[in-house]
Amino acid sequence: MRLFSFATADRRADYLWVLRAFDSARAAYVVLLHADDVADWLDRSGRILAADTDGASTPSRDDPPSSGTREPHHTVVPDSGVAADRTLVSRLSTAEIGQLLDQLHTWGVLERSYDGTRAATLAEYRNRHFAYQFSQAGFQAYRAVAGVLDARLDEAALSRLVLPELLADLHTLAEANRVGDGARCYRTLRRLDAALSEMAARAAHFYLSLGDLVRTTEITPESFLAHKDALLSHMREFSLDLARFTPRLAHAIAEIEETGVEELLARVAEYDERVLLDRAAREADWRTRWAGLRHWFVPPTTVESAQGNSGATTEAERLREATMSAIAAVLSLLRRVTDSRRGGVSRESALRHLAGWFTAAPTTESAHALFDAVFGLGKPRHVAMEHPDSDLIPTIRSWWEAPPLEISRTLAETGRPAAAGAPARIHRNDSGIRRLRDAQLAAQRARAQAARSLADGDVHEKVLDERETEVLLRLLDAASTAWVPVTGRVASNTGSDSGVTLTVSPHEGSTVVRTAHGLLHLNNRKLDVRPTDTARSRAAGGR
Repeated sequence: MRLFSFATADRRADYLWVLRAFDSARAAYVVLLHADDVADWLDRSGRILAADTDGASTPSRDDPPSSGTREPHHTVVPDSGVAADRTLVSRLSTAEIGQLLDQLHTWGVLERSYDGTRAATLAEYRNRHFAYQFSQAGFQAYRAVAGVLDARLDEAALSRLVLPELLADLHTLAEANRVGDGARCYRTLRRLDAALSEMAARAAHFYLSLGDLVRTTEITPESFLAHKDALLSHMREFSLDLARFTPRLAHAIAEIEETGVEELLARVAEYDERVLLDRAAREADWRTRWAGLRHWFVPPTTVESAQGNSGATTEAERLREATMSAIAAVLSLLRRVTDSRRGGVSRESALRHLAGWFTAAPTTESAHALFDAVFGLGKPRHVAMEHPDSDLIPTIRSWWEAPPLEISRTLAETGRPAAAGAPARIHRNDSGIRRLRDAQLAAQRARAQAARSLADGDVHEKVLDERETEVLLRLLDAASTAWVPVTGRVASNTGSDSGVTLTVSPHEGSTVVRTAHGLLHLNNRKLDVRPTDTARSRAAGGR
């Protein structure tokens, strides 16, 4: 930030004139200047300014004051575009200009090199003549300050005419990329990037100025009402044009993408004249610019939205929403201005009258009495804010006499009493539920398959695996519910599960079922597993 010291120094006007001399020489393709060159330029410009002053004409931005002797001279401070303010600026000698140049070199605005070509004698050669030129960062700092001085803060408007120009350039770019004209692709895409950047900057400036207009208290109702029709008409027309051109611009961008975006970027990078950047860097830079241009008018794809590369809407849609919000804000301001003019008394006028009363108060005691009467701090406290011991500190006691009352931080910061708040959000582990459900379904399928395998053949004649054994034990558990009667004997029992039915019937002697975990001995019982007859089961259930 040392580069901007010339704009805040005591002799900032002199520094600005000296730097303007370098800027004018740079425009004429002259880079190096000596102190006497700067003095000659200031002297020539000063004579032009004197002629303009004698003719009562307004000085231009390229007419700085003269220099030479220390005689006072009426000139104009370099405020470039702002209304000219005539102040008294002293002329500068060559020695003083040299001091200014050295200081600018110390700040880094100018670069200094030794030049012995102008030395006519040995003494002049030993005195070391220096030549100065802008440093790269110094020139940017000067242009930034000059841009602030040149800015017209009252000129804020939305650029409607740029939309048809963008559409025409997009069609030109598609045709140039289709025929392989790299030079035309480079010129058109650069023009598109500049036009879109200017439109975004002008929109930001317009809405910033509009926000200041809505929030300010210095605006008079007369000045606002004089411009409100033009302001509302301008915003409505821009919103309509933006809604009309956005689909057409998106379609034009789609046509360009059909001709090949990578080929387009390769051709543009080939004709890019930034020689200090290699081919890959130039292509990456233009790819970023194309992505920004595309994001203005083309909605993001599902993949881009999921990756977080783009917002949910385009920049054109956001700009149109901002325009509609601005129209609503202006209409709200218009309603407030109209109400204040109709009623004759507004909050602003009331506060201004109150401020006048405070200013005209003859004594401090009178001002305190006026304060108590207006804001009511001498009255009893509000009954909603009670002390813990209302008998000791009653609510009828004045604010001045009652001790401070402890309140919650929420009430102090937001003006709202503390509340219990909304219930906490229920956290659902949907992924865990799905995982358990999948595991449950997989176990059911495995059990059904094991049951079908168990029903295929006689269980006493084969070796059951682990799944078949588990199904058999579940069937036995279901059949055992009626196995043991209170009195008498049970001829047979059945149990069904997983689409099969187990029948336990009497048998002479013992039977054995061979499983993966060992032998299952059954006394006087025989097992028979068959697929469940669903029709017969439904009929039995109906009966």
